[in-house]
Amino acid sequence: MKAVILTICSSAKIVDISHNISKFNIRMGAFILASASEYFPRGTIHVAVVDPGVGANRRPLLIETTKSFFIGPDNGLLVLAAEKQGIKRIYELTNADLMLKKVSSTFHGRDIFAPAAAHLLRGVIPKSFGPQTSELVKPMFVEVTKTKKSLIGEVLHIDGFGNIITNIGIEDFTQNPCGKLLHVESTALKLILKFCKSYSDAKLGELLILEGSHGFLEISANRNNAAKMLKIQTGYKIVMSIQKNPNNSNI
Repeated sequence: MKAVILTICSSAKIVDISHNISKFNIRMGAFILASASEYFPRGTIHVAVVDPGVGANRRPLLIETTKSFFIGPDNGLLVLAAEKQGIKRIYELTNADLMLKKVSSTFHGRDIFAPAAAHLLRGVIPKSFGPQTSELVKPMFVEVTKTKKSLIGEVLHIDGFGNIITNIGIEDFTQNPCGKLLHVESTALKLILKFCKSYSDAKLGELLILEGSHGFLEISANRNNAAKMLKIQTGYKIVMSIQKNPNNSNI
């Protein structure tokens, strides 16, 4: 992919975000992309490939946001990052003149996505790549459901420290949860945890909730592995609400 980009646009500056996404793990790739892309300069072209549906009916896309561009498969991989920046336009990559001459059915990263990024960098306008569309695959891990009493999301990612990262953000609450007690439910689990500013705000080994550096709420433990403590896995449903009775706590 890098060779293709540099062949088309020798002045390209290529920065690797990660090559350590678990195979076929779209959710993990979406989280890493959304976490990292915010810190790149305006006009950056992000190419992301976690693509178990390569060669099937899933579409190759170019998404233009208010800040940058995202190129990759229409399988949910790009949505978290793109929506975080604000989507302006979406194009389906169909123009064969802007792909490699021979397109493999198993390596669209090299044959479609990398050439698109390079041509875009050289100044080809987005609408040249194919028709504009409003359709976008939005998997469940992108959506947060709001009810009168609670927020319903899911576990987006579990990092190497065992922090349980949800797809829920502070902005999803109608009132700021900082310093309050939150009622948390998941599979066979009910907890009331304090919303803290940092890990050290909790006692050693104690569970807490905070806003991670990525902008999503996470359930963590001070110097302990929250995922192992709670036996929670990626994809589990998470229900959060602000505890109305702060004296009724089982922290």
